Order: sequence, then C-alpha cells, then structure tokens
Amino acid sequence: MDSLWTSEEIAAATGGVAGTGFAAGGIAFDSREVGPGDLFVALAGEATDGHRFLDQAFAQGAAGAIVSADTDHPHVRVPDTFAALEDLARAARARTAARVIGVTGSVGKTSTKEALFAALDRGDPGEAHRSVKSYNNHTGVPLSLARMPAASRFAVLEMGMNHPGELAHLTTLVRPHVALVTTIAPAHTEFFPDESAIADAKGEIFQGLEPGGVAIVPYDSPHRERLIAAARPYAGRIVTFGTDRQADVHPIETMTLRTGGTFVTAKVGDRELSFTIGQPGAHWVSNALAVLAAVDAAGGDLGLAGLALAELGGLPGRGARLLAPVDGGEAIVIDESYNANPASMAATLSVLAGEAGRHVAILGEMRELGAGSPGYHQALADPIEAARVEMALLVGEAMAPLAQALEGRVKFVHVPTAAAALEVLPGMLAPGDAVLVKGSNGVGLSRVVAALAGGMA
Repeated sequence: MDSLWTSEEIAAATGGVAGTGFAAGGIAFDSREVGPGDLFVALAGEATDGHRFLDQAFAQGAAGAIVSADTDHPHVRVPDTFAALEDLARAARARTAARVIGVTGSVGKTSTKEALFAALDRGDPGEAHRSVKSYNNHTGVPLSLARMPAASRFAVLEMGMNHPGELAHLTTLVRPHVALVTTIAPAHTEFFPDESAIADAKGEIFQGLEPGGVAIVPYDSPHRERLIAAARPYAGRIVTFGTDRQADVHPIETMTLRTGGTFVTAKVGDRELSFTIGQPGAHWVSNALAVLAAVDAAGGDLGLAGLALAELGGLPGRGARLLAPVDGGEAIVIDESYNANPASMAATLSVLAGEAGRHVAILGEMRELGAGSPGYHQALADPIEAARVEMALLVGEAMAPLAQALEGRVKFVHVPTAAAALEVLPGMLAPGDAVLVKGSNGVGLSRVVAALAGGMA
C-alpha cells in the first residue's frame, strides 16, 4: 500500500500531536467506508460523533485516526477534527503540482466531473484524481482534496452549494487553475430570491482561481454576462462553451446516432475535433463541450478526451442503465434517482422520449424549490406529455400540482413515499418498457431502482 499520509505529516499539517506512528493509504470520515490502511477522521456532527465509532473503524482496518479526545488507538490529536480535515486539505493542495479543475453548476456537475476525469485519465492513466460520488460540500471537498496523492498530474474537484458564500470558501481550499460553471438553473431556489442570485453564488468559484487561471462559462446561459463579470477580476482568461457559434467551444455539426449517442464535430478555439458522445441526450452535448474546454485549458489531450467521451457509461443515479426482470421478459431502466430540478427533469424526459417501447416515468418530487415549487412541478406536465409517457408514478406530496395538471392527459398514480411506490409497482411494468426513475435524492428512489433490478416489478 502506498502511503498517502504519515502520522508525522498529519501532525505537521494540522498542528496536532501524534501518538503511535502510522502511515495511511486512504481517508474516510464515515466509519462504514473505512478500509484497511485508512485514516479515520472522527468528525463531531449534529446527529452523532465520530469518536463513538473509533473501535468500529479500527476493527475494519484503520491505520490511524484524527481525534479530539483520548483514545488508545494510533492517532493524531487536534483541538477540532473538522478544522484538521481542512488543514489536511490545504496541505494536500500545497504539496501537489497537479493542474486543478474546479467544477460547479446547477445541473451536470457530477456527470461533467466524471467525464473530465475519464478524459484526463485516458491520457495519463493513474495520474488523475477526482472527487468521489458527489462529495462536493463543506466536508466532501476537503476530504476529496486530502485524498489527493501528491504525485497527481490532474485533479477534478466538484463543488456544490445551497447558500451564498459556500463556494467562496470552498474555492479557497481548491485553488483551481481552471474553474468551470456547467449551467445555471432553478435549484435550491428555497434559499435564493431568483436565478440571478444563484448565478452570483455559482460565480464565487472564480474567486479562488490561481493567478493566470482560466474561467469557463456557459455561453448559452442568460446569465453569461453576469458570470463573465464575476470571473473577470480573477481570471487570466475567460473561455465560453455552448451551442451558439459565437462560443469559443461550440459544435459545427451534430448527428444523433441510432445508439442514442451523438456524433459531434466541434470547434475548440482554432482547432476542430470530431468525436462521439456515448451518452444519450442533448444535455450531454453541452457537457461534452464543457469537458473539451476544460481539458484544453488544463493542458490535456483533446483527441484522447474525445475517445473517453465515446467510452463513458452512465453513473449510478445519474444515467446508468439496467435491465429489470418483469413477467415475460425485461424492461430497461434509466437510473436518474440521485437528484432532480426542473432543468434536469426536462433533460432526462427528453432522453426517455427517444427510447423504444412503452414509456414509463417514476418521478419523485423536486425539493428545495421554495415558494415556486408548485409551479415548477406543474410545469413538468408538458415535457411528460412530449416524452409520450403512458404511465407516470408520482412520488411525494409536492407532486400534487403535477398530478392535477396530468388529469385527462397522462395516466398516473400518485403516492406519498418511495415505500408506497414499492407497494404499487409490482405488475405495473411489461417487457420492452422504457422506465425513467428520477427525483430528489431525499425521496429515496434509489430503493425503487434496487427493487427493479431485483425483479420485484
């Protein structure tokens, strides 16, 4: 096992006091994710205290822990374990020569981050680092940084927010050479007065740019000029991407393939590149253009990036496809269960529209939309009808306005919870159906996907 951090290095980075010496090859703050040789950071949260799980972490093979209380296990003791995690993140960022790319946006952050990683790893296998899962908040970002091997050549860090000021802090930890905003759309509107305020909050990512860094902005966004203004004081260069030919990175031509993917010839600055996007949907064309802009800005290989985009598969909860056993055959399930907002709902419904077979939509409520929530849910009726959905299973109380809007237009069942959805789902599907499962993560539709994969329907 290669050493990521020694106890002496951790103590130096955090100002802590090391007990018995150890070397760690990985880091976790969730005791359930601790593996052999890992460093366990015992965070004290609102719901529980990581110190309660020290014995469990070491039983699973932890090499050492960062703690703020006495323990007989190998450790580095600090006054505040969360502050120590941030200190370790800063130390990881300071010791690397990697080109660092920060990614944020209302829609497409994780998918774009994964595609960027695949593109950079294709050119330098094993030398690219990324945030895992959707570790993009106040604990996930420092954890992702602290996990970065010192010898990494590239790093792709996802940053999220649901309040003003969050990205302003996270970007000072990441200190990106390239800062990318994927798109601006209604998300977390419960915490913002309007979409312009969301754009301002996303634009905070540019404040952490390294000198001479590159800001990448969506040209097609109505908030383009707002984002450019936010980037201008910090960026050495501003690059735009989008479908408009005035964008610095734009498609010259596109062709939808029978597989559902897209063949694209794109202009990247003064160069042209032809490539295939394996993932279906127009939103993936935008994602791919953003990826090319970021790879180019980071000094990666554009040709290999194009190959990576062709090979990229769907992520669990974000476009992964699976076959669900049903009586007499199988149904195809598009797993978009991780998150949802009005823009991503419309985008994935348009993907469903291109599928063969009967179209079934299992849709969970969209959360954190504030006072506009009823209108946003009601507005899904048109894209559902345009996707030729023959059966909709609506999950969550906030779906009531959509249920009213679908009356007489699309057959549907409305239930309050994912557990209730599991009760009505058996027998609802038939062989050859195309099933979209999408909703905010808190609705719990991942349980529905797991049940479908197990053949319960």
